[in-house]
Amino acid sequence: QEINPTDITFNNDGTKMYVTGISGTDVNEYTLSTAFDISTASFTTNFSVNAEETSPRGITFKTDGTKMYIVGQTGDDVNQYSLSTAYDISSASFDSVTFSVSSQDTTPQGIAFNNDGTKMYMIGDSNNSVYQYTLSTGFDISTASYDSVLISVAPDITPRGMTFSNDGTKMYIVGASTDGVYQYTTGSVFTPTSAYHPTVTKAGGQIDTAYWTDINTMTADETLNGGEV
Repeated sequence: QEINPTDITFNNDGTKMYVTGISGTDVNEYTLSTAFDISTASFTTNFSVNAEETSPRGITFKTDGTKMYIVGQTGDDVNQYSLSTAYDISSASFDSVTFSVSSQDTTPQGIAFNNDGTKMYMIGDSNNSVYQYTLSTGFDISTASYDSVLISVAPDITPRGMTFSNDGTKMYIVGASTDGVYQYTTGSVFTPTSAYHPTVTKAGGQIDTAYWTDINTMTADETLNGGEV
């Protein structure tokens, strides 16, 4: 189905798997007879996103499967789709809703939401960072705005994908330059002190980004001055 895959995700119970790619500019759907066991996967259908994005890089779904989101490098934006049948991409249609991330990064690679869709996260290759956005209406990207909150994902300089643990306390980044997966712990809400970037206010469960003098000395899952990355 795809010789240049760029991202992968599952439905909630692991009976469906989805792969995006830049060769077919589409989403490929697979059914798994045993949940989360890809040895039992079989191809079912695909859905073209070529009209909206010719270089799709990342995919995610609303938690109930009625919305699908594609981020790509042709438009440097997120495209939103509705599914009349949850997690069935043959029922998908474009919402004519996009959200540009070009002001933050011109080579977006991946996308994720928190559980209620009020936070969106995009990882980009131009600045090697994860960016955070707030949605005033959950999972409606037309209501999204940039929080001016970001975190560098050094030491890997070519990030390719991201995901979170179910409770949002862990973030995982995969990168191409070291062929590694990096784990980060997201801190609790706190009031910044002089040890932190003075222009960033953390509220509503935002990513806690500490200020350090040399980012290249940071190790994954490291506690920095009492505030975890």
